[in-house]
Amino acid sequence: MSGSIAPVGWSESERGMWAAFRRGEWYADGGEVRASAVRRLLLAPPQAEPGHPARLRLRDLLITGRLDLEEAVVTAALRLRNCRFEHAPHLDGASLGALELRDCTLPGLSAVGVTVGWKCEIRGCRVQGALDMHGASIGGTLHLEDSRLTGGADLRDSSVGGSVILRRAALLNPRGTALHANRLHIGGDLDCRGGLVAEGTVDVCDARVGGGVRFEGASLTAEHRPALRAHGIDVGAEFKCCEGFVAHGRLSMSSITVRSQLCFKNGSIDVPAGQPALVSRRSTASDLDLSFSGPVHGTVDLSHTRLTLLTGAPGEWPLALRMEGVVYDSLLPQLPAAERLPLLARDPEGFTPQPYEQLAAVYRLHGRDAEARTVLLAKQRRLRTTLPWPGRVWGGLQDLTVGYGYRPMRAVWWLFAIMLSGTLLFTAWPPQAVEPDKPPHFQAAIYTFDLLLPLVDFGQEQAFSPRGGLQWAAVLLICLGWLLATTAATGANRMLRRA
Repeated sequence: MSGSIAPVGWSESERGMWAAFRRGEWYADGGEVRASAVRRLLLAPPQAEPGHPARLRLRDLLITGRLDLEEAVVTAALRLRNCRFEHAPHLDGASLGALELRDCTLPGLSAVGVTVGWKCEIRGCRVQGALDMHGASIGGTLHLEDSRLTGGADLRDSSVGGSVILRRAALLNPRGTALHANRLHIGGDLDCRGGLVAEGTVDVCDARVGGGVRFEGASLTAEHRPALRAHGIDVGAEFKCCEGFVAHGRLSMSSITVRSQLCFKNGSIDVPAGQPALVSRRSTASDLDLSFSGPVHGTVDLSHTRLTLLTGAPGEWPLALRMEGVVYDSLLPQLPAAERLPLLARDPEGFTPQPYEQLAAVYRLHGRDAEARTVLLAKQRRLRTTLPWPGRVWGGLQDLTVGYGYRPMRAVWWLFAIMLSGTLLFTAWPPQAVEPDKPPHFQAAIYTFDLLLPLVDFGQEQAFSPRGGLQWAAVLLICLGWLLATTAATGANRMLRRA
């Protein structure tokens, strides 16, 4: 199209649109224009008036028919505000300089494989069907904030040079996927803050995000499906499901990599007790904050996850927590072992030793050896409950006497108590000499010590022989001595192996 006169047969609104295009001005008369006229204007644009850029800017119009720009190359920017579409536009495979749809109403939008050189705005729109941008390539930022997408959005395999902004958007597909963004590549942030509402699964599996993933204040709901699926996502900064984040449904996000903080502080996950609430196995993050706003009744599974810092007070942590294979360097807040130990008993699968070993290793790393011994003693006590009855009895004796080697002073106090009892007993009722004609001088304390220590002989045990009830007392002391020596040796061997 060239010249200064609009095509014959165009309506008054379409001629006004044509004239505004040549001047690069907004056109709004509240009327309607045909989609075919818009297409012709974009694909065969008239010459711009001197001193003006040619561009299409429409406002407050009804666009009738189907706007078909499939595989078209449009150099001019396409900007529409408060416009209504009779049919869903088709932009599949199109190449656009810029696309701006603000406060528009559409039955749907098909833009599979579209290329937008600069920013793409679908802001404040009401899309009554699916928004399909599968395989799109956007040079700048994709704005979807304040939009209501009935049918959800499909961004699979798309590439966005800037950020994807979904603030205050509503993604509604309760029976399926609200946001389908597998393998989405984003140079900036995935920004879902400020009241995003998603009914249906938000699926960002295997996405690559150069910046952060932000869900503060978002609400995700999915019945009998994951509210969030993020398996394999790679996040260059923080991943925040915190500060007002609410999920009605489980979060499935295993094998993820977060180079900064993975945060659930003041967030909540609403699932029934016994059901998975958060599954994040084999993941890696610099910092994990589990300070939920209230009790999480479902199961949180962090097995085989690697962290630098693990944050959360015991009262804020989930009620059912799997920690098998979790490795971390530090814990905040710094608390005594006695306050941390109940967390390790929350594994619904039962006792596993590695979480105890890991907690003890962290206490040792920070120079708190007494706390580390407390943890390892608790591990042995939990282990004892899983053994057959002979093992439980033997373990109980080790615990009672030397605390499995982690409480060595117990052996000293037991020895002192038994020594005192034996000394008092044999002082009151001394045993008879084996050779009455030349008895040595009797020492009750040394005689008791001779009975207690199986490998030591001070001569008193051989020189004197108890009679009657004293024989049973002597036998008891010998048995206690062997038991004390054996359990002490077992505990010492355990400590030496660890050293």
